[in-house]
Amino acid sequence: MGRAEERRARQRGGRRAAPKNRSSRAAAPPSRNESVATAESAAPADTATGATESSAGGGRAAARRSAKKGAKGGQGAKGGKGRIRRLFTWKKVLGTFLGLCLLVIGAFIVLYMTTPIPAANAEAKLQSNIYKYSDGTLLTRDGELNRENVDLAEIPKAVQRTFVAAENKSFYSDSGVDLRGTARGLLNTLMGKGAQGGSTITQQYVKNYYLTQEQTVTRKLKELVISLKLDREESKDYILAGYLNTSYYGRGAYGIQAAAQAYYRVDAEKLDVAQGAYLAALLQAPSQYDWAVASETGKTLVQRRWNYVLNNMVEEGWLDKAERQTMTFPVPKQPKAAPGQEGQVGYLVNAANSELERQLVAQGVAQSGKEAEAMVNAGGWNITLNIDKKKQKALEASVKEQLTSKLDKKKRPVDGDVQAGAVSVDPKTGAVVAMYGGVNYVEHYLNNATRTDYQPASTFKPVILAAALDQGAKTQDGEKITANTIYDGTSKRPVVGSDIGFAPENEDDVDYGDVTVQTAMNKSINSVFAQMGVDVGMDEVLKTGSDLGMDTKDLKAVPAQTLGTMGASPLQMAGVYATLDNHGKKVTPTLIKSVENSAHAVKPQEAIGEQVISREAADSVTSVLTGVVDDGTAKKSVRDNPERRGQKVAGKTGTSDDNKSAWFTAYTPDLVTSVGLFGESAKPPHPQVSLTGATTGLTGDDGRVNGGGFPAQIWADYTFGVSTKVSKFDLETTQGAAVQPSVTPSPSPSVTEEPSEEPSTQAPTTSAPPKTETPTEEPTTQEPSEEPTTQEPTESPTTGEPTTEEPENPLDPQLSQ
Repeated sequence: MGRAEERRARQRGGRRAAPKNRSSRAAAPPSRNESVATAESAAPADTATGATESSAGGGRAAARRSAKKGAKGGQGAKGGKGRIRRLFTWKKVLGTFLGLCLLVIGAFIVLYMTTPIPAANAEAKLQSNIYKYSDGTLLTRDGELNRENVDLAEIPKAVQRTFVAAENKSFYSDSGVDLRGTARGLLNTLMGKGAQGGSTITQQYVKNYYLTQEQTVTRKLKELVISLKLDREESKDYILAGYLNTSYYGRGAYGIQAAAQAYYRVDAEKLDVAQGAYLAALLQAPSQYDWAVASETGKTLVQRRWNYVLNNMVEEGWLDKAERQTMTFPVPKQPKAAPGQEGQVGYLVNAANSELERQLVAQGVAQSGKEAEAMVNAGGWNITLNIDKKKQKALEASVKEQLTSKLDKKKRPVDGDVQAGAVSVDPKTGAVVAMYGGVNYVEHYLNNATRTDYQPASTFKPVILAAALDQGAKTQDGEKITANTIYDGTSKRPVVGSDIGFAPENEDDVDYGDVTVQTAMNKSINSVFAQMGVDVGMDEVLKTGSDLGMDTKDLKAVPAQTLGTMGASPLQMAGVYATLDNHGKKVTPTLIKSVENSAHAVKPQEAIGEQVISREAADSVTSVLTGVVDDGTAKKSVRDNPERRGQKVAGKTGTSDDNKSAWFTAYTPDLVTSVGLFGESAKPPHPQVSLTGATTGLTGDDGRVNGGGFPAQIWADYTFGVSTKVSKFDLETTQGAAVQPSVTPSPSPSVTEEPSEEPSTQAPTTSAPPKTETPTEEPTTQEPSEEPTTQEPTESPTTGEPTTEEPENPLDPQLSQ
C-alpha cells in the first residue's frame, strides 16, 4: 500500500484505522488463529473507549468527538476551573478594578465641581425646645442660644493648640480631611455600624456649621468635598476660629467664649493652658465629662483625656515639659442655671433631654451620644412629659413639709449637707409622674433623682430574695428558700460556701438567732441576706438586679454586694420596685410621653417590657415586703400614719454605711415612689459625708437619719395625699406577710396579741425566750422588763414576734437596712 492509499484509509476509518507500521505482516491478511486472538484482545479496549476500529466513516471530526466524550468523565472538574480562569483572568480583574477607580474618581470630580460651600445650616441657628406637662400645659421653653463669637486673636495661642492637640495634631499641615477616617466612616455607615472618630478639625467644623449631624453616605461625601474646598480657599486660622466658635461644650454653651464663662467664669482671653485642655477634652463627651455631674468613671475619663491633650502638646513642642509637670487638673466651677430653670424645672428639662438623647441613639437617628446631644441642643423639639402637675406639686410640698423646712444649717452645719431626691412611677405604664431633683436647680445643679453615686443599702435586699425565689435556690442544707426558711441571724456570722470571707455586722451588732426570711426582711438582718446571696450565687443575684432595672454590668460578684454597696439612683430603684409591683414584667421609668420635631421622627421609650422574673417570685417578694411596712422598720412612719386609711403598701428601708444615705422605696398597687436622702458636703468639691446629726433635737433619734425616718415620712405624706382610692395587691403566691396568718409555733410560751385587721407572718426564734413589746419612743434595754405588757392593737398588724435584744427606734430600728 502506497502513501496515498494509507492517507485514504486513514480518512475512511479515522486515525486508529491506519496501521502504525508499513511492514508486509501488517498488510497481509491474518490467519484464523491470529484473527481470533486479535479479536479477543481488542474487545476490552474497544469497550473502554467506546469505539471500534471497524466503524465506518467519521474522519478527524469523529475522532475529536470521541476524544471529548472520553474526557468528560475524568476531566470535567478541570474543564470547569478552566472556564473560571478564562473568565477571571488577571487582566480582566485589573481592568475592572481600574475601570471602577476611574468611575469613582470621575464621580468625585463631578461632585467636587458641583458642590459649593453652602451657607450655615439651619441647625446652627438654635431654636427653642418646648416642654409640657402630661396634660399639655406649658412647663417651660428654652431661652436664646448661649453663644458669643470671638476673634481667634483674642484666644491665647497655647489655648488654641490644646484643641489641635486634642482633636487633630496634623491640622496645620493636612489637607483638611482624613481619608482613612472618612473611608472608615463611610464603610461603617454602609454596614450600619454607627459613627467612628477620625474626622479632622476642618471636617468637624463643616459638619457643625454647614451640614447636619445625620449619618448618611451623602452627608459624609459632602463633608469630604466641602472640607477639601474650604481648606483650599480659607486659612487654617479661619477654620480653627470657626471650629472653636461653633462647637458645643455642654451646659448650654456654644463656642469657647460661652464655655469659658460657663466653666471658669472668665472670658476666653483669660483662659490658661490647663483650663483650655479641659475645654478641649470636653468636646469628646460634653455631658459625661462635665465635672459637676460626672460619675466617678466620667471624672476618671476626663482627667485621662486632659492628660492626653497636654502630653500631645509636649510631643508637638507646644508646651515645655517642665511646665507640664507642674500643672494640676483645673476643677471647673459649679454651673449656673439658665433663666426659667429655677426650682424643679431644670431637673425635669435635663432629665428629659437625657432620655431623648438615649432614644435618638437607640433608634439610629443619631450614631453617638455626642451627636444626639448636639441634635437636642439644636432645638425645635416639642416635648410632652409624663409628669402629672398635681402629683409633682404634691411631691415638692411633701419634701418641704417633712424635711427641708426642718433643716437649719446656721444652727447645725450638717443640715446644709442634706440632699433629697425622689421619683414616682405608675407601675402599669412606666410613666414618671413626679420627680424631685433637689432644693432648687439654680442652687444645686446635680439631679438627686437620677444620680447614681450613693449606695441603695438594704433597699437591695428584695433583689436578693427575688433571685432566690425565681431561681428556686436552696440553702447550704439543701432546703428550698421561701419566706418561711430559717436562717441564722447572728451578727458577724461568717457566710458559708464563699471563697471570699465575709461576716457582716447587723445594725447595732444585734444577734437575732434563728429567724425566718420574712423576719429577716422586716428587721433588715444583714447576716441573713449575706448568706442568702451566697446560697443563690452572687452572679445570679446581680443578673436579677440587672433584669429588674439596676446597672450591675461592672460590679464584682462578691458577698459584700448583698448590703447594697453599689451605686444606684431613686429613678433606678423606682424601676426595680415597679417591676415587682407589675408582677415581674419589666418596667422602665419613662419621662417623655411624646416628642415631635420637624426634621426627625422619634418614638418615646418603650416602658413595659418582657417578663424578667416569674409572677410567683415577684408577687412573693411583694407579699414579704408588706411585712416591712406592717411589722418592720417602716411601721411608725407608714403603718401608723393616720392618712393611710387601710391602703396596702409594700416597701423597704435602707441606710448605708456611715449614714451617708437613707432610703425608703415602696409601692401601692397603683404607685411606686423611691425617696433617697444623701449626705453631700456643702463645700467644694462636695464629697459624701454622714447625715448623722441633721435636725438633731427635732426627731429624738440622736441625729441618725434612717430610711424609716424622713424618707418614709416623705413617702407616706406624698403617697397617701395623692391616692384617691384604697386598692389591694392581686398576688399569686402562698408566701409572705400579705397572705399568711400570724400564727407561729414558739419554743416557749409568749404573750398572745389581739387579732389585727391585716395578718402578717410571725417567725419563731430559737435563741432565747420571747419578750413583749412596750409602746415607747425610747430605746429599750437588752434585758426583758419585769412587767411585760401586751402591745395595743392598731389598724395595721404587728407580728408580735419574739426576739432577743431588739433595740427600738421610733424612726428606723435598723441602720444597715
